[in-house]
Amino acid sequence: MNALTSDESKAGYRLLFDGESLNGWASTLNTAGWIVKDGNLVCKGERSGYLYTLEKFENFILDLEYRTAPNVNSGVFFRWSDLTDPVNTGLEVQILDTYDQDNMVRNSAGALYDLVAPSSNAVRPAGEWNRLIIRCDRNDIQITLNSVPVVEADIDQWSSPGKNPDGSDNKFKYAWKDQPRLGHIGLQDHGGYVEFRNLKIKL
Repeated sequence: MNALTSDESKAGYRLLFDGESLNGWASTLNTAGWIVKDGNLVCKGERSGYLYTLEKFENFILDLEYRTAPNVNSGVFFRWSDLTDPVNTGLEVQILDTYDQDNMVRNSAGALYDLVAPSSNAVRPAGEWNRLIIRCDRNDIQITLNSVPVVEADIDQWSSPGKNPDGSDNKFKYAWKDQPRLGHIGLQDHGGYVEFRNLKIKL
């Protein structure tokens, strides 16, 4: 695990997590709540701050796997520009135990949080590994969960603070159209146990 296949290497992927250490990562508070265990990157759920890449990325394909304990809330942040304000300056793919949910909403697993609900329920039961792929190409954002395309969004359509293109409200104080597109990738500690592995990126 946490190794690239020859095809992935040829395609231009590189690892963001080496399976042994937190090299290349830092925490907004402290790293005590983030450990490496059995080759996995583990959030112990102690609210020790979000973990983020020291490097910034703009256009990319991010591919990773995660699994959670029951009822856990977390997220993968990207294009996160202000480390003191992840919620308002980082787009988030929702990680949540919503396997039994019938109606998808903007905080269901796989959602572009508070912006776009997933088109279908593709998350696996708590404790099972999920594969998440995030594609960012300028204004186009695509999210695939367990091989199911669940979100496609043109971020330029979010041109007013606190409003979605359909006129509904969101929690964000900035218009995403105007936000920087170069930013950190982050993993959220929302007080629950989460494991990550096979984090890789292609630019």
